[in-house]
Parts: sequence; C-alpha cells; structure tokens
Amino acid sequence: MQLFNKVWLLWLFLVIIWNFGWSHASPIADVVIAVILSILAYKLNNKK
Repeated sequence: MQLFNKVWLLWLFLVIIWNFGWSHASPIADVVIAVILSILAYKLNNKK
C-alpha cells in the first residue's frame, strides 16, 4: 500500500474517532479538528 493511502486511512480513522467520540462538539470545533488532521496528513505525506 502506498504511503498516501496509509496516511489517508489514518486521517479517516481519526476523523471517525473525533465524530463519534465527541459528537456533542460544536461545528467550529469539527472544522478546526479537520484542518489540524489535514495538516498532519499533509506533513506525513511529505515526510521522506
């Protein structure tokens, strides 16, 4: 499996955990966490 696919699966897993674990979170918190996780995924993709 390519690194991108592994990183994407990790990102998806973390988003699912966030959405089910903190379902009472405000919409802005959802956006902030999604951005943070996207930045993390971007950095992991560019790591060599």
